[in-house]
Amino acid sequence: MNSSTLRQQIAGPAGQLECAIDAPASAADGQAVRGVAVICHPNPTQGGTLDNKVVQTLARALVQLGYRTVRFNFRGIGRSEGAWDEGRGEVDDCLAVVHGFRVEGLPLVLAGFSFGGFVASRAAQQLPAEQAAERLLLVGPATSRFDTAPVPADTVVIHGEVDDVVPLSAVLDWARPQSLPVTVVPGVGHFFHGQLPLLKNIVLRSWHAA
Repeated sequence: MNSSTLRQQIAGPAGQLECAIDAPASAADGQAVRGVAVICHPNPTQGGTLDNKVVQTLARALVQLGYRTVRFNFRGIGRSEGAWDEGRGEVDDCLAVVHGFRVEGLPLVLAGFSFGGFVASRAAQQLPAEQAAERLLLVGPATSRFDTAPVPADTVVIHGEVDDVVPLSAVLDWARPQSLPVTVVPGVGHFFHGQLPLLKNIVLRSWHAA
């Protein structure tokens, strides 16, 4: 994301996982971070990686909010070992990163874009109650393509009005039984082209409003 991004390999269920870690400037001065945020990238079979622009935007927003962020490549992508597992093993990858980077006593945020939103929802569901995420952040969650889990009522969900990859109607159909609000960004497609600063500001406002 920038020159201070730390690249690190950790052990995952199918081999080494490539991670990119960013911390708030205050952490360099010895101040405590607000928590740890693990961010999941879009579908690896369609070019998704930890360097995806939406994923980087989520990381920038969460770093600004005081979190240490961890982006990672799912198995078989970049320097991560293993092979595509249709979403099952990718959830396990996310949980391995959570366990590798979370700090006892600090809140955990799970975030994801598109396929990564599905993974974050499933990973959150599998965490024991005493290790539950403080909050979830899902952008363009792939509810029409993967069996996205129900999420807590305070989950931040952001979706483009004219998303041509995951129709807005599919996200609303998933959210409706949960009475879950969805922030709809008018005129914006799946990848938020030209609107990444707006996406970042929506995330910041969502957190400050909580």
